[in-house]
Amino acid sequence: MQLNVHSHFQNHRKNLSECIANFDIMGILFGDGKRNKIKLFELDGQTINIKSFKVPNVINQVAYKFFRKSKARRSYEFANTLLEYGIGTPQPIAYAEDFSFYGLGKSYYISDHLQAELTFRELVEIPHYADHDNILRQFVRFSFYLHEKGVEFLDHSPGNTLIKKGVDANYEFFLVDLNRMNFHLQMDFDMRMKNLSRLTPKKDMVAIMSNEYAKLYPKQSEDAIFEKMWHYTNDFQIRFHKKIKMKKLLKFWK
Repeated sequence: MQLNVHSHFQNHRKNLSECIANFDIMGILFGDGKRNKIKLFELDGQTINIKSFKVPNVINQVAYKFFRKSKARRSYEFANTLLEYGIGTPQPIAYAEDFSFYGLGKSYYISDHLQAELTFRELVEIPHYADHDNILRQFVRFSFYLHEKGVEFLDHSPGNTLIKKGVDANYEFFLVDLNRMNFHLQMDFDMRMKNLSRLTPKKDMVAIMSNEYAKLYPKQSEDAIFEKMWHYTNDFQIRFHKKIKMKKLLKFWK
């Protein structure tokens, strides 16, 4: 197991190694663990979050050893890049990779565990959530900042932004699940709108998001922003529900 530790946490290397070695029998499970498993551990009085990625299929095991960076490594490196850009994400601590002769086996990403009041999902599922409009508009400003920095967060979906309430009705936003991300010198209009398409199927929310984005992006009118954002949102929803329907059909035949 190759363990790569952030410079600020080098004195915890032994404890981090022990957490990984005992991952299956220790720690507190966080979430349902259906895909990748996340557990919480204590590190010198601090709660840390260790994400264990499932072992890739045979082809990807080879790819992750010789041609591509692992999800764990990408998560770690992208987190550090986001912090350099002034974009919120839990503090990255380390990543670990277990390579065999022919490919990647298990891998882990370790970060600070951030306690948040809500995620974007609550805004979608609870229309009357307290301060809903203000949080949504601040989230749009946060997303605009991502776009201005050239950050294309490919998993920009409801559960992947943690939201913490600050003072005077201000909110802080933190990205999680970071292994799919592109960085550009500039993001064009279509790329920006498509990046917001996975967040909500609700037209009234898209209208508010378009209104706020238009205040920040004078290159396009509010109507043009709404039409484009709704076009990509609707397109994503159609593909998403087709995928669910196909999965149900496949499970039926099993």
